[in-house]
Amino acid sequence: MRAVLLAGFGGLSKLRVSRRPMPEPQEAELKIRVKACGLNFIDLMVRQGNIDNPPKTPLVPGFECSGIVEALGDNVKGYEIGDRVMAFVNYNAWAEVVCTPVEFVYRIPDDMNFPEAAAFPMNFVTAYMMLFEVANLREGMSVLVHSAGGGVGQAVAQLCSTIPNVTVFGTASSFKHEAIKDSVTHLFDRNADYVQEVKRISPEGVDIVLDCLCGENTGKGLSLLKPLGTYILYGSSNTVTGETKSFFSFAKSWWQVEKVNPIKLYEENKVIAGFSLLNLLFKQGRGGLIKGIMDKLIALYNEKKIKPMVDSLWALEEVKEAMQRIHDRGNIGKLILDVEKAPTPLMANDSTETSEAGEEEEDHEGDSDNKERMPFIQ
Repeated sequence: MRAVLLAGFGGLSKLRVSRRPMPEPQEAELKIRVKACGLNFIDLMVRQGNIDNPPKTPLVPGFECSGIVEALGDNVKGYEIGDRVMAFVNYNAWAEVVCTPVEFVYRIPDDMNFPEAAAFPMNFVTAYMMLFEVANLREGMSVLVHSAGGGVGQAVAQLCSTIPNVTVFGTASSFKHEAIKDSVTHLFDRNADYVQEVKRISPEGVDIVLDCLCGENTGKGLSLLKPLGTYILYGSSNTVTGETKSFFSFAKSWWQVEKVNPIKLYEENKVIAGFSLLNLLFKQGRGGLIKGIMDKLIALYNEKKIKPMVDSLWALEEVKEAMQRIHDRGNIGKLILDVEKAPTPLMANDSTETSEAGEEEEDHEGDSDNKERMPFIQ
């Protein structure tokens, strides 16, 4: 089968499409013929090795996909061959076929297509859990979300619209404002002094801050919280400034993080939290909790209250260009790898495809690793 292979951590040159052995489902697993894969900022950080204790390379990236059930492992109940499904995968999602435990698989609603399904799980579960499970969003509250034009940002905006009188403050690149202006209440340029703008509109601040940037934005977010407000860190995209991992950028970003004083939190009645969906799924065993959240989200989709926003579709061979678009913050909504899409000819000239002889020779290097399931971030 074809799969995107990350040969080593670093720049875009480390990615190529390769021929890999077809996986077969183990006990309690489903084998899925993949139609579409989600591309997230965490995938860019994985490529750079910009995560704690990254797994060994070579590896196949990707954590979510949609497709059709092709085979069932032993003791799998509730699914049949031919079912349309979306799934979380502990790496290996960017391939024509994946196997994943049944607890991470969900049926696709009849009205949802495969690209939308690949754009759904990561963004909407993250947004829902932060808003309702961690921050306890209620009527009349206010939310500040960064990267409001991205997949999570748009999911946050849509979910906030399901609760009466919620005010959403968003930051995004100015070229995205026209496309997303109706989804948030107040929209600011990501490079502007949004703290003063928020305080001008809401002198008391906001109830919830959702921060995927980190660095200096941590202190700014905490300063904007109302009493009993909640700040949630769910990413650190400010640490990614170039094509490859930069120790200077990483150190600078963390140096800018305001040191959290527990006594100050106590005196100001503020809550600070962190959220990692992938750790919750793959390290902390909360698949059952996520299943309940997905049931609620699918119900909201069927009621036409939420809908994933797909920015663009890319062939597997165009993964470099797709990643560059995320790096440049050029996307409005979610980028999707369409497994059946043919690459654009101009991009194919610089494609990730190599000769099968070369692939086989290089693949032997990682055979022992690839036979075992890739561990998530340790």
